[in-house]
Amino acid sequence: MQRNYLNKMYVPFFDLKVAQESSLLDLRQAFDRVMSSGAFILGAEVERFELQFADFLEVGNAVGVSNGLDALVLALEVLGIGPGDEVIVPSNTYVASVLAVLRVGALPVFSEPHPITGLLDADELHKVMTRKTRALLPVHLYGNPVDMASIMQFAKDHKLWVVEDNAQAVGARWKGRHTGTWGHVNATSFYPTKNLGALGDAGCVTTQDEKWARKVRSLRNYGSSKKYYNELLGYNMRLDELQAAFLTAKLKHLDRWNQERREISERYDAAFGVCEGVELVPVLEGGESVRHLYVCRVKNRPELQAVLDTAGIGHLVHYPIPPHLQPACSSLGKRKGDYPVAEQWAEELISLPLWPGMKQEEIQHVATTVAGLYGKASC
Repeated sequence: MQRNYLNKMYVPFFDLKVAQESSLLDLRQAFDRVMSSGAFILGAEVERFELQFADFLEVGNAVGVSNGLDALVLALEVLGIGPGDEVIVPSNTYVASVLAVLRVGALPVFSEPHPITGLLDADELHKVMTRKTRALLPVHLYGNPVDMASIMQFAKDHKLWVVEDNAQAVGARWKGRHTGTWGHVNATSFYPTKNLGALGDAGCVTTQDEKWARKVRSLRNYGSSKKYYNELLGYNMRLDELQAAFLTAKLKHLDRWNQERREISERYDAAFGVCEGVELVPVLEGGESVRHLYVCRVKNRPELQAVLDTAGIGHLVHYPIPPHLQPACSSLGKRKGDYPVAEQWAEELISLPLWPGMKQEEIQHVATTVAGLYGKASC
């Protein structure tokens, strides 16, 4: 059924119901399986998902946890990052990347992103590295992979740990290798709107090292690897059995969904690539994106937002306030102007509707509306 808004087509920013229609039968079967099992905490479903997700990524270990932020915290903690340490993070990222560093007592040090891709740039790292730097935290934003070969080489040269924030890029690759498998211990989120999304909060830690995986398994479960024996000061950060079952059900659809996202993005690229005032965000050569978000940088963003509102087209800004200017990070003592590249992205970026299951007329409506404002009415 065509959706209408005040007698016009309405295109939401994201339609979760449509996006997961093709997996509804699998999700219902997963729910029934968990309910009939009577096991709801760290049972067969979590183990099944961990094995299948590790196989999907071609990584040695996947450990399901409660959410993406907790995954980042655990990744940093098992590497021994703590008070007195510095962790380099991109100045252009979601605040969770920074909160995780602060949670373990370390100091986040911002590095400006590449001005064209918006991603952490290995060539910039030496400008902010100090003798206290212990780790790098690259973030694969918008589904686009960071140049992980360069990041890992820099880390090797300077004896640093690497934690990938893979929340937006499950299925993406750099030089043929999955993101979330390059770093020493890595984190992802399965927030419902992610490419692989749970039906609630969920996350995962991935690593090639069995020793670190065992420690994460212990820390997520009160610091215990044997019931009523607590070796570590742990947490309650366990992946729920039901969410694990849902993720297993959806994992087999992920490659198809990611390909659909790419195809929609290519339609947008073709429409906007010839528009003055619209700057596309490219994928680096050697990278394979999963297009978690369709973002572009535009002139006169408020005007475009007004046009989109009038046309009934949903949109968001990822992200309107860089982390160094967030009130929660005020203790870092940063001011407006300290990271001009990140601040410019925050002022120019806009995210347009993109999800598996979008109808052709919805894609066309978005493309024609945006291109029309910038002088190219047909797409």
